[in-house]
Amino acid sequence: MLDTPRLLLDAARLEANARRLRDRAAALGVSFRPHFKTAKSVEVALVSHGGQPGPATVSTMKEAEALAASGASTDILLAATAIPARLPRAEALMRRHGARLVLVVDTPEMAGMLDAAATMPHEVLVEVDSGEHRAGVPPERALAVARAIHGGRNLRLAGVMTHGGHSYGSNDPEAIADIAEAERVATVSAAEAIRGAGMPAPIVSVGSSPTLLHARHLTGVTEVRAGVSLFWDLAQMSRGMCAWDDMALSVLSTVIGHNRQSRALVLDAGALALSKDVTANAFAPETAYGTLGDAQTGAALPLHVTSAYQEHGMVPVPDESWFERLPVGSLVRVYPNHACLTAAGGYGAYDVLDGTGNSIARWARVDGWH
Repeated sequence: MLDTPRLLLDAARLEANARRLRDRAAALGVSFRPHFKTAKSVEVALVSHGGQPGPATVSTMKEAEALAASGASTDILLAATAIPARLPRAEALMRRHGARLVLVVDTPEMAGMLDAAATMPHEVLVEVDSGEHRAGVPPERALAVARAIHGGRNLRLAGVMTHGGHSYGSNDPEAIADIAEAERVATVSAAEAIRGAGMPAPIVSVGSSPTLLHARHLTGVTEVRAGVSLFWDLAQMSRGMCAWDDMALSVLSTVIGHNRQSRALVLDAGALALSKDVTANAFAPETAYGTLGDAQTGAALPLHVTSAYQEHGMVPVPDESWFERLPVGSLVRVYPNHACLTAAGGYGAYDVLDGTGNSIARWARVDGWH
């Protein structure tokens, strides 16, 4: 018997998703640099490139260290804004493994701080805001950041990057295609301005899962990044990005009780196991905190986790026959709203499933920061 909750990963679906992304990037004429903020796994990194090492995007130094040490990637982009306190680990990684680690900044001030702290050369990208308004500078202000990098003693200007995360706010393919074009125009125009000022900009990096799938073209772009699309989730399904049978990640949970007064199943997967992210609810409000699937096959059940306490998930049922169908002690899968946050719930590893739902391996996760 398996202790629960456990994080399940369907190997066949993962491989199919990765192949779809590689093929799409190839069709657009750009390199594929998958983002491992979701997977945080050396094995998934290898699957993403068809079983071979390849370029990677990471959100933490811990992810970068695991990929470099394993040989799964020695060409890594740290997509979160770099800070001086991370440089000792970055430099140790580069020296120890001979890896390329590209950094990102969006202010002249941070560029100056990195340059002062660095003890070896670092490639650095300018982050451009292409419409999400999270991080990055407007394209017309990228030149000032580029000059700060280019003028540094230990910094090497490597180009520009952006993340069109506002693509997650739409389920309209044409609107998403427009956002993909805004990503492209923002980065290409910034790169052209930098080159026009006599500075290098060899890398033009864009990416989000929706924009990769819906971009009309990526002329002038060199690489694309995407992460959640290796797994998919309810939020992306609600936007038409994937089908139920594309979702590779789920949480195995035990029915630990029947609340007959509330007519609900009680699961041992709550807020910590699932997260309280409800991003699917904008287009599929019924999903609440997750949708149930059959424990063995993963087939969808018309049941949803509507309340998430720390270690309890509540699942209302239409009638009491569900208490017989799912007795106390039975297992279910819960498919998450946001795979990135659910997977980061402290599981430490994936139970990897074959095409029949049987566990065939355990793959460690690289959780945390330090």
